[in-house]
Amino acid sequence: MSVDVTLKDGSVQSFDRPPFGLEIADNIGKSLAKKAVAIRVNGDLVDLTRPIERDAIVEIVTRDTREGLDLLRHDAAHVLAEAAKELFPETQVTIGPSVENGFYYDFARDAPFTPEELERMEERMREIVNRDEQIVREVWGRQEAIEYFRGIGEEYKTRIIEDLPRDEVITIYRQGDFVDLCRGPHLPSTGRLGKAFKLTKLAGAYWRGDSSNEMLQRVYGTAWSGEKELKAYLRQLEEAEKRDHRRLGKHLDLFHFQEEAPGSVFWHPKGWTAIQTLIRYMRAKVLESGYEEVNTPDMMDRSLWEASGHWEAFGENMFTSDTDKDRTLAMKPMNCPGAVQIFNNRLRSYRELPLRLAEFGKVHRFEPSGALLGLMRVRSFIQDDGHTFCTESQITGESKRFCQLVREVYRDLGFDDIHIKFADRPPKRVGDDSIWDTAEKALEEAAIATGLDYTLNPGEGAFYGPKLEFVLRDAIGRDWQCGTLQVDLNLPHRLGAYYIAEDSDKHTPVLLHRAVLGSFERFLGILLEHHAGALPFWLAPVQVMIATIVSDADDYALELAESLRLHGVRLDVDLRNEKISYKVREHSEMKVPVMLILGRSEAEERTVTVRRFGTKKQENLAFDDTVETLARAAGEAPRSAFRTNTP
Repeated sequence: MSVDVTLKDGSVQSFDRPPFGLEIADNIGKSLAKKAVAIRVNGDLVDLTRPIERDAIVEIVTRDTREGLDLLRHDAAHVLAEAAKELFPETQVTIGPSVENGFYYDFARDAPFTPEELERMEERMREIVNRDEQIVREVWGRQEAIEYFRGIGEEYKTRIIEDLPRDEVITIYRQGDFVDLCRGPHLPSTGRLGKAFKLTKLAGAYWRGDSSNEMLQRVYGTAWSGEKELKAYLRQLEEAEKRDHRRLGKHLDLFHFQEEAPGSVFWHPKGWTAIQTLIRYMRAKVLESGYEEVNTPDMMDRSLWEASGHWEAFGENMFTSDTDKDRTLAMKPMNCPGAVQIFNNRLRSYRELPLRLAEFGKVHRFEPSGALLGLMRVRSFIQDDGHTFCTESQITGESKRFCQLVREVYRDLGFDDIHIKFADRPPKRVGDDSIWDTAEKALEEAAIATGLDYTLNPGEGAFYGPKLEFVLRDAIGRDWQCGTLQVDLNLPHRLGAYYIAEDSDKHTPVLLHRAVLGSFERFLGILLEHHAGALPFWLAPVQVMIATIVSDADDYALELAESLRLHGVRLDVDLRNEKISYKVREHSEMKVPVMLILGRSEAEERTVTVRRFGTKKQENLAFDDTVETLARAAGEAPRSAFRTNTP
């Protein structure tokens, strides 16, 4: 039996028997075979040890690719499970997928794992890699698999198999004495995983993500293609811990959280100043871009959410009130239906389109308690929301307008490294496939016409339409998905929106949902971590600290403060009887962008010693020059303030 294999470069390898992927890679080159982790056969990812039974197009997947890295991390999860079973035989294994930057495995065990046990598991994983155990794929009968896992006390694996479709092929992977249920693919042996991995933390997780189910123990880890990449990631984690916005928020006295209001922020004066400054900036940008600002109710009747489709798709995440016995009101998790009600309030003509509405509305979502994470994941937050009602022919033009707005804002805020993902229809959605076909085509054409380079993010669109996701990279290399643009042909139709077109007939408008920052709370958290708490001059809650060296300079300090406040500069004055070195150190720890130091000579000569955060250099300016420089910095465009971080 001969088999012809067509490679990515178009060349063909012929075999007189079904070849293995590893054999094909080895024929191409020894170095490629060493880096190979799987093969793609006619588009399907399979094990290197699977025979190719017929002619096929084959691509070698290496450990340094995105797919290869995902496979390495999945294998690391299996090696972790084997290590856990060897060390703690009473532990039951459940699931262990790869995730962004790593992997995890969920275990059922009465006693909680300790940090010391985490270290033991990692050491045992290294031993398993040293053993270089062969990893073998086997196909079992459904009942055979159920009986096997039940017989060894693995009830969770048994449940998983019982819930699979009746026609599902049951595949088992065996490495040494460890046997696990998995679709695969996997490496040929544990030794090929390498040792560029580390277990990072312990957490709790509900079985199948349902809070009504039992709590499991989740062990997280990270795995990379080589030691260099692992060390770089661990350095990033270390830096991220230093920059954690929750720690900075407490240290800088910006906000706090407490149990009586889970997932909601208690904003302190400084934090509220920062977020309101950010809102004022965005308000100016969207009004400049042709939007009109609106505001819609926080609570609306359940019937509206049912009509919009939110109740079915999002109802479990909505807060409701039945205080009025005749109706159920829901706090809005999104601003979209309210915007449609404003559009529907009167008869609309095609001459009014595109109609751009902006709303800085507060939304409320019931996020699981385990998912809450400081400002990054909250239950109530302010969105920089926007809704554009337009015709199909206007989609491209409006998309270009939005992309220009996004680029300007991100550039102003100091983010130049941006990439875009195209997210198409999710499994759970509203609307016919024909509507989704039209929406996806329109958004794709708009993205191409706008000149956007994007990657596909399959199945991650909103439940009502496809979207573009704008992803920012911060100062330490982490990605944050912030802005979105969504084409929606479902919601306007469901809520009866129409306009009178040139042909005098009723037509349903296209609804473009857009957000630039997304959640203001989350974006401020990103900014805090991006700048390690040293917010730029224009955004800093306290822009200037005036500190005196001697009490003789107090009156001069108050005069300078009054003049700066009249010019819109946010400041504090420190007249305490403390050494100036102490004051400088204290206010530097609070990351105040500019310190103005006044002593007896400054008061007599009407000068100011200026010290900027992040440098020990000082300069001496005249009173009027100081006021002019700082007033200009307080009122200038954010871009220049971000570039220098100080005036």
